[in-house]
Amino acid sequence: MVAPAVQTRLTPEEYITFERKALPDAEIIRHEYINGELIAMSGVSRAHNLITGNISGELRTLLRGSECETYANEMRVSTPTTTSYFYPDVVVVCEKPRFEDDVFGTLLNPIILVEVLSPSTQVYDRREKFAHYRQLASLQEYVLVFQDKVLVEHYRRQEKLGTAPVTGKDWLFTDFETLEEILPLTSIQCELPLQEIYERVTFPD
Repeated sequence: MVAPAVQTRLTPEEYITFERKALPDAEIIRHEYINGELIAMSGVSRAHNLITGNISGELRTLLRGSECETYANEMRVSTPTTTSYFYPDVVVVCEKPRFEDDVFGTLLNPIILVEVLSPSTQVYDRREKFAHYRQLASLQEYVLVFQDKVLVEHYRRQEKLGTAPVTGKDWLFTDFETLEEILPLTSIQCELPLQEIYERVTFPD
């Protein structure tokens, strides 16, 4: 979840130093970083926490024994081509994890990214953030999960020939709107029932 941008500009090196000092302190807010601008991460709701935990827990179970790793909340992801850093709600990596440096706090090669949306963040996550994420050559699937209703949006990268820049048109979009449906994650050969994603979540009337 993202709060309004903090009016501070830092170099990428200054940003990483700032976040590493803040990370051990639970009272200090984390920040995402887009082209020099800090964006403060606000607190999350019960529904947000439940959905994130449900997804990461299911994926860990499904991927047990494989070479894939699953992270929730704290794994920072870098999009080097746009000089930006983000904290996805759930991250999956299946080849050997590559990191920005030897501190191992900034992942470079996720295969799946999941964001849990709220009314205040959905436009940012669906548009600006996705525009950055799709520059990651490793990324195969992007999943957006609404927390105030049953709705999951799924983007899967399509085969692309040549060297043209990746655009939104190179991704296949599918949405899921009932608890009886199942979200297929083709890149890791797994399926997530929406019933599991939304377990214990209650919705506004």
